Amino acid sequence: MARVYVGLGANLGDRQGMLERALGRLRAEPGIEVVRVSAIRETPPWGPVEQPPFLNAVAALETDLPPRELLERLLTIERALGRTRSGARFGPRTIDLDLLLYADEVVDEPGLQVPHPRLAERRFALEPLAELEPALLVPGRGTVSALLAELH
Repeated sequence: MARVYVGLGANLGDRQGMLERALGRLRAEPGIEVVRVSAIRETPPWGPVEQPPFLNAVAALETDLPPRELLERLLTIERALGRTRSGARFGPRTIDLDLLLYADEVVDEPGLQVPHPRLAERRFALEPLAELEPALLVPGRGTVSALLAELH
């Protein structure tokens, strides 16, 4: 089983309820065990599009699914919860599930990059990740706590 970290975010509608529904769906997925979940925090939007604030969290999972299959499951959960990708990139969304880290693996395939390519720039992902595992090593980048300190 691989330890995996998934970022959760929502900034439209019932944000808290959407995060809870996404976690419920993750818990119900065969081959995925939700081990821990960070506190949920409100964060300012990231990116060029004017939009409401987000609620964000990170979930630590154990899985025997390979990275591509796990990503497909995350995308399926997003779609089931009403996520569409027709709007602006980095725009508002009902739910966002990002595969941040997959054990100590580095994956660079079309449509799948692990560690998440913008993880080191995103306080909204690093803070809840640091809450769960501050000494966790992000392959090729350093520890979560060091990356977070670079943002201060």
